[in-house]
Amino acid sequence: MGEFSSRALGRVTVYSIQGCPHCVQAKATLGRLEVPVCDVDLGRHPELRAAVKELTGRSSVPQIFFNNVHVGGNDDLQKLAPEELQRLVSLVKEEPLPADAPPVPEKSQSEEAAGETDGAAELSLLLREMILKLFSEHLSADGKSVDYKGMSSNPAFERYSELAIQLQRVELLSLSREEKLAFFINTYNALVIHGFLRLGPPTNMWSRYRFFNYVSYLIGGEVFTLQDIENGVLRGNKKGLAQFRRPFSNTDPRLQVALPNAEPLIHFALNCGAKGCPPIKTYSPQDIDSQLRIAAEAFLENDDGCTVDSVKKEVRLSQIFKWYKADFGGTDENLLKWVLEHMGDSPKKTSLQGVMSAGKTKVTFLPYDWSSNGTH
Repeated sequence: MGEFSSRALGRVTVYSIQGCPHCVQAKATLGRLEVPVCDVDLGRHPELRAAVKELTGRSSVPQIFFNNVHVGGNDDLQKLAPEELQRLVSLVKEEPLPADAPPVPEKSQSEEAAGETDGAAELSLLLREMILKLFSEHLSADGKSVDYKGMSSNPAFERYSELAIQLQRVELLSLSREEKLAFFINTYNALVIHGFLRLGPPTNMWSRYRFFNYVSYLIGGEVFTLQDIENGVLRGNKKGLAQFRRPFSNTDPRLQVALPNAEPLIHFALNCGAKGCPPIKTYSPQDIDSQLRIAAEAFLENDDGCTVDSVKKEVRLSQIFKWYKADFGGTDENLLKWVLEHMGDSPKKTSLQGVMSAGKTKVTFLPYDWSSNGTH
């Protein structure tokens, strides 16, 4: 493989992020093609995100280029006809990299940016980065499953667990809205994986309910479960699924930490399970709102998030929009307006505009895949 790579004149460029199963799968496929592959981690190089969006019109990862030919994501790569794939491989081997080739990093700016965050944001970022690195080391070669058992016996997991203890020293009341968003999103996502490692992924509705109401961290001297973080802090102390009351009572000291209103964009940042992983998996306070918009855009770009049937005048949305309808305006009409406003320019957006302007749009919800990604 080495001699093929060294003789090739061009390159394949893959924009990916750590811990994204679709990126792992794409890179495994590309690795068998005997061409040089340049992997650009957008988590490490956020300065390239805008350029990639400009080039591809997409917010999801991976994005794959053969020289300057954009193939698309992992699904697009896997669906290529053998002769088309062969043509692209020949292009990379025989044609030098053109002047308009997709950009690669000169020097990471993310390390410098990390220094600007305060202690709490820095700690949550570090925890999330550590657990994602662990996660990606234990992803199967096809990117479809995670070896949680192997992950929990990795010495790096012990270091992670020791670091998580420092969360109890965080001063939550001094955090700004942006710092709170970044801190609690990162902490929630890390805690989900930590919970999987300690208890195993939940297998049915009851064990899921227990998992989200039981798995917790001690943060700033108070206990926060996953349910408390999502519904108490990030949704402005609203009742969650199957909850009879708000997470925090009026006398609960954690109520002071809760955001004043529900932030609908958090639903596309919490956890990792959407088909096309959004290109930001760790959030920083600096431009948190635009990072969250990118995550929502990437989610809606994929058919697991939203599909539009112009003939039937039907829009099918992820169950997330059904469960948290109140956060998106409470009615089907407001829901569709919200979706339209948060979509990137694409044929899907044009179809949605057409369906909505024709009036009487039918809204239905897609089935939700709860199956665990653990290896048995």
